Amino acid sequence: MTVAHQTDSHLSRRLQKDSITISGKVIYINPFLYWRRFDNNTDRWLREPGQLTEEQINLNRARFYPEVEWTFLRDEERVIKDAAVEMFLKTLELISTFHPHLTAGQLLEVERKMAVTKKKSFERWVEKSFRKKINQASKERNRFARERLIRGWKEWLTLETTHQAFLPFAAIIVMSIFAGWSIGISNNSCTPYFPTTETGILK
Repeated sequence: MTVAHQTDSHLSRRLQKDSITISGKVIYINPFLYWRRFDNNTDRWLREPGQLTEEQINLNRARFYPEVEWTFLRDEERVIKDAAVEMFLKTLELISTFHPHLTAGQLLEVERKMAVTKKKSFERWVEKSFRKKINQASKERNRFARERLIRGWKEWLTLETTHQAFLPFAAIIVMSIFAGWSIGISNNSCTPYFPTTETGILK
């Protein structure tokens, strides 16, 4: 099998996971395949978790995760799965918007395939999104701390009391340098100079 055939085969398998054919029409169940039709607000709405209410998420937990006992989940797992439920709901809303001809039964068929094929994908996506958000928040906190430190130093250096305290200290440093230089000059001037003499051997 050539590289081109392998690539085509991989894309075909990927497309099968990301789409479903209903009445001869391909319906994408990967929401990001609709990105060309998004405006900025829709893109942000899809990508950022927390756009739907907690009540909406709770009501649809069993719909997409009937096998999960939510009370036994760790907090981290519950947050990831709740965000995945949100992705399911957003994706179904996008599909309904871009394919208004689909009947309730056809949408249910779409939903069932999504529940089977997209759970892990959505969980990985939201986990990556949360991690990115945490990293950005950490960078922002560090930047703010640096700016606050620099601003504090600048304000301290401009204070009159700082000038009054710093001037004697600076004067002491200058005097110490001058005293050291003077002592060095004095030592050099007091050092006796003995010219070397060469003694000849009388023959």
